Order: sequence, then C-alpha cells, then structure tokens
Amino acid sequence: MAIRKTGLLGGSFDPVHLAHIALAESARRTLGLDEVQLIPAADPWQRAPLAATGQQRLEMLEIATRAHPHLHVNPVEIQRGGPTYTIDTVRELPRNIDYYWILGADQLRNFCTWQCWREIAGLVTLAVAQRPGAHLAPPRALTEHLRESGGRLIQLPFAPTAISATLIRERLAAGEPTDGMLDLAVAQYIQQNGLYPAPVA
Repeated sequence: MAIRKTGLLGGSFDPVHLAHIALAESARRTLGLDEVQLIPAADPWQRAPLAATGQQRLEMLEIATRAHPHLHVNPVEIQRGGPTYTIDTVRELPRNIDYYWILGADQLRNFCTWQCWREIAGLVTLAVAQRPGAHLAPPRALTEHLRESGGRLIQLPFAPTAISATLIRERLAAGEPTDGMLDLAVAQYIQQNGLYPAPVA
C-alpha cells in the first residue's frame, strides 16, 4: 500500500477564514496530498492570548471544512492543552505517513525560534506560502540545515491575500462587514455566540 501524503496546517484559527481554507486546498492540489489536517493551537506561546475558546475554534473549523471532503480538523493540540509546541505534535504523529507542514512566509522567518526546529524539519517536509509583507526567504540556519540533512523546503504557488484573523476581529469589534473573508456559516456562528465584541470602554 502506498504511503499516504498528509498536509498539516497549524494555527490559532481565531477565527478560521477563507484564506485558511484556500491555502489548505491549494497545498492539497499542488502537493498531491490525500488530506490536509487543520490543527488549532491550544495556547500558542509566541502570540497574545486567544479570543475564542478552544472548543469554539474547533466548532468553527468543523463548519468551515464540512464542504471540503479532503480537509479534516485535528484536535490534538487542544486536547493536549497547555502551551502549544509544534514539536510535541509532530512527535505524536504516526510514522507511516509522508507529512508536509504548511506555513506562511511570516512563520518561516521565525521558524528557527521554534522549539527543536531541526527535529521538526527532519520529521516533516516544509511547504511555505507567501504572505503579505513577508519576504519569502528561509533563515540562513534553516537553509544550511536542510542542505546538510537532505531536507526539503517547497514553495507553494499561493497568491498572497490581505485576509487575516486580526483584521477580521478588528472589523467585527468595530461593527464593520467581513464580506469575502469568512464562510457565511462561520460568520453566523460568530454572531450567534457573541464572539469578538467591541472592547468595553
């Protein structure tokens, strides 16, 4: 039986938006993946506290992916709880699958600050997509490590988009529309659950 090819797309998904789904589908097609797993972080240590709970972010992801049969939600980091480190996640993965870790150019720039980044690069193939305002160039330490270890860094042909979870939260807090940014059912979920309200004065 052929080894399965699985893409892994981690993030806060606070909230999940259309660019996340477009990136996952683009990576699936480009890399010939059998599936892409979207992995919401429990407590990402390199960013501010999250606005939505882990359960709410899981539910939004389930809504956003239900029309995409090859996209699946992996709750491993939220179930594990505590500060989220990618190395803990990739160490838990079954070893009989060919994994591709999908990340943006902004994350690539910081990759060598991740815990045990060399081990991560040895367990998965890195696949990077362009992000607005981020130069698509790996850190020198990563380039040297991949050359020495025989690892790969694949550039995904994904057009940069200005959609971001930060912008969506800001627009929602200001009562401004988010047309073209969110799955309509996700937008309804946000409204029904009173997520991302305006800050109390």
